[in-house]
Amino acid sequence: MTKKMAARWLLRIRLAERGIFNTTDLMPHLEERGVKLSRMQVYRLVTEEPIRVSMDHIAALCDILSCTPSDLIEVVPEARPTRRAANERGTLPSGIKPVRARLHKR
Repeated sequence: MTKKMAARWLLRIRLAERGIFNTTDLMPHLEERGVKLSRMQVYRLVTEEPIRVSMDHIAALCDILSCTPSDLIEVVPEARPTRRAANERGTLPSGIKPVRARLHKR
């Protein structure tokens, strides 16, 4: 069985802890550290879970927030839907009986 892991991006929480609520307030701090991103790129970095993040960006964010990369990224087991066996059927609440559908030709 393969164990699947997922990563949660916690940048927005770390920014809020430091009193930074607007993504535009983060831009000057990044530029001071040599990271040039557009307003939209900074917005996406903060509000969305990135697939890839540059090491330079992580280093700059850690310096700005006085934290470590593990404070920005949380690794959690991915919730996987449980699978039923082929012969196992779902149960209906008592008193409800399924009605077979009828198809009519036009």
